[in-house]
Amino acid sequence: MVKVRTEDLLNQFQLELVAGKDGIHREILMSEISRPGIEMTGYFKYYPKERLQLLGKTELSYYSDLSHAERMDRAEQICTDITPGIVVTRGLDVPEELIEACNASGVPLMRSPYKTTRVISRLTNYLEAKFAPFTALHGVLVDVYGIGVLITGQSGVGKSETALELVKRGHRLVADDSVEIRQEDYDRLIGTAPPLIEHLLEIRGLGIINVMTLFGAGSVRSYKKISMIINLETWDQKRQYDRLGLEENTMKIIDVEVPKLILPVRPGRNIAVIIEVAAMNFRLKRMGVNAAEEFSERLTNMIQQEKSGINVKADLDFD
Repeated sequence: MVKVRTEDLLNQFQLELVAGKDGIHREILMSEISRPGIEMTGYFKYYPKERLQLLGKTELSYYSDLSHAERMDRAEQICTDITPGIVVTRGLDVPEELIEACNASGVPLMRSPYKTTRVISRLTNYLEAKFAPFTALHGVLVDVYGIGVLITGQSGVGKSETALELVKRGHRLVADDSVEIRQEDYDRLIGTAPPLIEHLLEIRGLGIINVMTLFGAGSVRSYKKISMIINLETWDQKRQYDRLGLEENTMKIIDVEVPKLILPVRPGRNIAVIIEVAAMNFRLKRMGVNAAEEFSERLTNMIQQEKSGINVKADLDFD
C-alpha cells in the first residue's frame, strides 16, 4: 500500500509551510480534495475531515467577514486530529485565527502562489497517480512508434533479445523483466520499471547491460501508456494461428481490457520487425484504417459479383 504524507506535498510542489509543523508526517488516505465552503457557514454535519482541505479566494473572503469568535470556531472545527493538511492558494494572507488553530492541533497549513484551479488540478493528479490500482507483470515494455507495447511470454522465449533489437532500430525501452503497472483513470494503464532495474536489460549469455549508457538517453523512457500486448510463444505446428487479423483478443489488466496479439516464434522470423509492423498497424486501426476488414469486404464483394455473373449466365442459358 502506497503511503503519502503531507511532507511529500511540501517537497513535490514547493509549498510554503505557514503553521502546524508538528503534523507534516500526517498520512493522506485519499485523493479527493475538499473545499470547505459550506463549513465556513458553520455547517459541519458532513464535513470530510479526512481529506486534504483547500482554501481559495472565495472561502477566505467569506471567512474574513465573520466575527472573531466565529473565525475561531470555524478554524477549530476545520482542524481535526485526522485532517492531513490545509492548503491556501493564490499566496493569500492567512488569518491569524487559522494559524493559531493549526499550531494548536498540529494540522499542517501550507500556502501556494498559484491559482486555485491549477493547485487543485496538480494535487489531484498527483494523488490519483499515487493511489491508483497497482500490479506487476513479467514482461518487457517498449515504446514503438509512440505505441506502448508490452511483450510477454514464457521465460527464455526471446523477449529481452527482441527488445534489444527494437532499441537498436531506434525505439525506446521502458522496462525489462518486471513491469510495474498503475491504472490511471478508468482506461489508462501506465507502465514503469522498478527503480532497481531501470534502464537495464538482461541478455542470456551476455548478462546485464545498461541501455542508456550504450545507446544514449534517447533509447529509454521512464514510463509509457500500455496500448497493446504481444505474447511470444514457441511455434506449435498443431495450433492454428490467425492469418487474417480479423480476430481481436484482449487481456484484462486490473480493470482495463488491452488488445492482445499472439506471435509464434521460430528460427527465421524477425520478431522485432513484426512488432514494428504490429505497432504501425495498431495506429492505422485507431485512425480508422483496417486492412483485414478491407480484405474481407473485397472478398465478399468478389464472391457476390461471381454469384451475380453465374445467375445472369444461367438466365441467358435458360432463355
